[in-house]
Amino acid sequence: MTIGIASAMTMQFSACKEAQHENPLLAESQLPYGAPDFSKIQVTDYLPAFEAAIKEKRENIQKIVDCPDSATFENTILPYEESGRLLDRVARVFFALVEADKTPELGELEKKIQPMLTDLENEIMFNKPLFERIRQVYDRQHDALQGEDQKLLEETYKEFVRKGALLPDDKMERMKQINKRIADLQTEWGDMLPNATNDAVVWVDSAADLAGLSEADMAQCMKDAESRGKKAPYAIVIANTTQQQILASLDNRELRRKVYEASVHRADGTGKYNTYPLVCEIAKLRAEQAEIMGYPNYAAYSLEKTMAKTPENVYAFLKSLIAQYTPKADAETKAIEAFAAAVPDASPSGATAIPDASPSGATPPSATNAPLFSLQPYDRFYYSAKMKKQLLNVSDDEVKPYFNADSVLLNGVFYAAGRAYGLTFKERKDIPLYHPDMRAFEVFDRDGKPKALFYTDYYRRPTKRGGAWMDGFQKQSRQWNQQPIIFNVCNNAKAPEGKPSLLTWDEVTTMFHEFGHALHGILSDCQYNRLSGTSVARDFVEMPSQFNESFAAIPEVFDHYARHCETGEPMPADLKERMLKSINFQTAYALGENLAATCVDLAWHMLAAKDVPTPDKAADFETAALRQVGLLNEQIPPRYHTSYFNHVFGGGYAAGYYSYLWTEVLAVNIADVFARRGALDPATGRDFCDKILSRGNTGDLMQMFTDFTGMQQPDASSLLKARGL
Repeated sequence: MTIGIASAMTMQFSACKEAQHENPLLAESQLPYGAPDFSKIQVTDYLPAFEAAIKEKRENIQKIVDCPDSATFENTILPYEESGRLLDRVARVFFALVEADKTPELGELEKKIQPMLTDLENEIMFNKPLFERIRQVYDRQHDALQGEDQKLLEETYKEFVRKGALLPDDKMERMKQINKRIADLQTEWGDMLPNATNDAVVWVDSAADLAGLSEADMAQCMKDAESRGKKAPYAIVIANTTQQQILASLDNRELRRKVYEASVHRADGTGKYNTYPLVCEIAKLRAEQAEIMGYPNYAAYSLEKTMAKTPENVYAFLKSLIAQYTPKADAETKAIEAFAAAVPDASPSGATAIPDASPSGATPPSATNAPLFSLQPYDRFYYSAKMKKQLLNVSDDEVKPYFNADSVLLNGVFYAAGRAYGLTFKERKDIPLYHPDMRAFEVFDRDGKPKALFYTDYYRRPTKRGGAWMDGFQKQSRQWNQQPIIFNVCNNAKAPEGKPSLLTWDEVTTMFHEFGHALHGILSDCQYNRLSGTSVARDFVEMPSQFNESFAAIPEVFDHYARHCETGEPMPADLKERMLKSINFQTAYALGENLAATCVDLAWHMLAAKDVPTPDKAADFETAALRQVGLLNEQIPPRYHTSYFNHVFGGGYAAGYYSYLWTEVLAVNIADVFARRGALDPATGRDFCDKILSRGNTGDLMQMFTDFTGMQQPDASSLLKARGL
C-alpha cells in the first residue's frame, strides 16, 4: 500500500514532534513542590516511565547486593529506602488517575503495568542475598540504632519476613504465584466494579416519577442522564454503598425499589456483572497465603501487625457493640414501621399525609393500634426522613442551601485547620491539574512558611470510582527533601453551570473526614518516606479522619461555613438547633450497617482455603455469616455486600474494615480531650500535631495515643454515647 505525499509529510512531522517530547515523568518537576505537570504528561508517557523506573530500581537493588562491604544500616537499609524513588513518583501519579479519572486508555495500561510491578515486588521480596544483608543489619545493629533509624530497620526487616523471605524455595515459589494472581484479580475487580456501578444507573422517563425530589436534585438527575448518554430524560446514579441517599426523598415506591435493587444486585450475577468468582478466588488465595506463613487464616495473618493484634480481640470488641446496639436497632425499626403504617403511600402527585407524632420520638399515637406496615429496605430512608421532619421539623432540603460545597471547604474545613493548627491556604491557579473540577491550594504553617500542596477533586464522573479517599502525589520526607503533595477525592454531585453545589450533612462530614487524612499527610514531619504521613496500621489510620469530623459541628466552625448559598446569611438559630439535634436521629442504622459489613469482611477472612465457598454459594455464605453474629437484618443490610465490597476485595482493608469502628473509639476519646481543653485551642492542636499527626509511623501507636490523651487504653463506652445511642 502506498502513502501519499501529504500523509508522508504528516507522519514525518508527527515523528519529529514525538522525538522532541521529553517524558515529564522521568525528570524532576520544575513546578512548586515538585508537583506533577499535567500540562505536559501524556498517556503514552506512563508505560516507558514505569519501564525506566523499574529498571532503575532493579539496578539500585543489585548495587546493594553487590556491595563488597559487610552489611550496615548506611550501605544497605538507607540505599534500599532510596532505591525506588523514581518509581514511587511515577506510580503515585499513574494510580491517582486510575482511581479518579480512569479512561479506557488508562485501564488498558493498568493491565500491562500491574503485572510488571507484581513481578518486581516478588523479585525483591524473595531476593535471598538482599534479605541476608537486611537480616545481618537487623541482628547486629537493631539495638544500637535509635528513633526513626531503628523503626525504619524494623519495618524493612519485618516486611520481608511477612512476605515470605524465610520460606523454603517451594513455598516461596508458590507465594510468588499467589501474589501475581491476586494482583491480576484485583485489577480485574477494579475494571468490573466501576463498570457494574455505572451500568446500574436507573433511567427515568417522567419528571412525575421523581416526585419528592427538590428542584436541585431533579436538575442533577437530568445532568447525570446527559453525561451518561441520555437513554432517558433523567438518571439516578448508584453510589458505592448499599443504601442510596436519594431514597429518602422519592415518593414513588416502585422507583425506590428499582433503585435499591439496582444497588444491591449491581455485581452479583443478576445482571451482566458478577464479581463472586473474583471474590472467592481472592479469598481462597489469601487463606492459602496465611497457611503458607503458618497462620490458621488470613485474618490472623493480617491482624498481627495492627493495634488489635488478633481476630479474637476484634470479635470481643464487636460483640460488645452488637450486644448494646441490637435493642436500640430493634426499637428504631419498630418506631419507623409504626410510623409508616399510619402514613398513606405517596399519591401520584407526590403528596403524602403525615400523622401526628409525639415530640419524644416515640411511636406516633395514631399508629399505636395500626397493623404494622410491611417496611422494606427501600422504604426505610424515606419514612425515617418523614419521621425526622415530623418530630424534629428538619429535612435535607431545608438545610442543604446552607451547605454550599465551596463554603464548607473554605469557611469550614480550612477554617477549622487554621484555628486548631495555625494553617493558612492560598489557591494556586497556576498549578496544572488532571481535571477541570480540581482545585489546588498551597498550605502555610503557623509561621507563614510553605508547608504543602493540597488538591481537591470533589465531584463525581463516570471515570471515577465510587467513595471518597485521600492520597498523595508526594509524601513528606526529610531524607528526600520532599514536602507533601496531598489530595482528597469525593463523589459529590456537581450542580449545573452557574448554580452552587449543595451538600447533605453526610457529605459535609465526609469532606471533614477526608481532610483529617490530608492533615495526617500535610503535618507529617518524618525523616523517611516509608514512615511518614499515613503509613500506619489500618486500625489507627482512620483515627485522624474520624476525629476531624468533630470539627464540623463545633459552633464557631459551623457558624462560619453554614451560610445560605444565595444570601450569605448564617443558618438561623432555630434551624441550626433542630439540624444539630437531628444528627443523632435514628443512628442505630449507621452503626448497624457498619457492624454488618465488618462481620462480612471478617467472615471471609477467617476461612481456611478449603472452606471458601464456590461463587454460586457466596451470597448464601454472607447470609449465614450475618445470621451467626446476630446481624442478619433485612432492614439494616451491610453497608457493602460482598459483591461490591471494594475496601476488602479491591483495596487494602482485607480483615481490616473493623478499623472504622475501632478508630472511632480513639477519635471520640481524642475529641473529649479537645473539648476539655478547648475545641479550637491552638495549644491543644499543637500538642495533637506534635504527638500524633506529625509522627507518622515512627513510634508505638498506642503510646502516641496515651501520650496525648493520658489514657492507658481507649474507652469504648464513649462510642455509643457519641452516636446518641
